Amino acid sequence: MRKLPACSFLPIVCRVLLFGNLLFACVVAVGQEPSALPDAPSTTQTQSKPSNRTQHDEQREPSKNHILWIIPNYRSDETPGEIKALTPAKKMKVSLDDSFDPAAFLVAGIFTGISMAERQYTPFGTGAQGFGQYYGGAFADQAIGNIMTEGLFPVVLHQDPRYFVKGTGGFWRRTGYAISREFVTRGDGGGNQFNTSELAGNAVAAGISNFYDPASDRSFSNTADKWGQQIALDTFFNVTKEFWPDVRKKLFEY
Repeated sequence: MRKLPACSFLPIVCRVLLFGNLLFACVVAVGQEPSALPDAPSTTQTQSKPSNRTQHDEQREPSKNHILWIIPNYRSDETPGEIKALTPAKKMKVSLDDSFDPAAFLVAGIFTGISMAERQYTPFGTGAQGFGQYYGGAFADQAIGNIMTEGLFPVVLHQDPRYFVKGTGGFWRRTGYAISREFVTRGDGGGNQFNTSELAGNAVAAGISNFYDPASDRSFSNTADKWGQQIALDTFFNVTKEFWPDVRKKLFEY
């Protein structure tokens, strides 16, 4: 996703925490049974019973590939059972789907508006030209980050870019599992590995952004800030990926 402006980190964190509380309220309403936190996703998840929805209701169902109907989410896997490794082509497809889904253009626009409102890059100016420069940077940030962390690095390092939804257990156990997935991932061979694809991939993406950010913002500290903020944001999105299926099923039985 888009790297957040360094000057806006605290306000964004506050908004993230507020949203997290709202999400928690929805999840509590679902009612979860406690269980131990595994190193890997549980393979004993129960599938919801089919419901008698009308065709009209089915047409209104939210896509499983989007969180809150907006945020592209092609890397989540909710399917219980045996996990098969992705081919390099499928890993690249996941990264491209997340990067160029129609909703990704809207998400880039949202971050563009935040950056312009806070005047993150003074040299970009305002108006249509300034918007174009901000938007180009926002879209490049999220696309490059996705391709690095979900495509290229997983292919080279033989790691799985997917987030495997745990699906069972109490809120805090599942939250802990979701946070841990930022630092632990599944290798193509099936074992757990240090998530080099996520951490190093985001670092490379933050470094590449120096080629199109204004010269005044090209510094090691700003690059490190982008990297750290992206790791924090991706960790939060892991939590939303974990609980979005519960919220979706509670609201839509889907």
